[in-house]
Amino acid sequence: MKETSVFIDYVGDNPRMRILQYLIEGRELDYTLTDMLNAGVSWGTLNSLIPKLLELNIIVKTRKIGRATLYKINKDNVISRKLIELYDKILVEETEKHLIKMTA
Repeated sequence: MKETSVFIDYVGDNPRMRILQYLIEGRELDYTLTDMLNAGVSWGTLNSLIPKLLELNIIVKTRKIGRATLYKINKDNVISRKLIELYDKILVEETEKHLIKMTA
């Protein structure tokens, strides 16, 4: 059974959103393509989505280590910042709901 997340429940479960969630959750870190497979997408899908996310400036290349290129969410991009805000807001709201249920 696939693991679900509150963010994915709100925005929809598709490969692009899984990759973005993965990068938003680790927004201070940079990742190789192999690392991003942990988002639950296939290699082929990842290789088709990364160029589009780069073109939209939602993610950026940060550095190269050997032959591997590393990427991270582009916090200088207004759309990326809004996605991060949405992610954070959803988590806060759902946590507050959960806490209210626990204390009731």
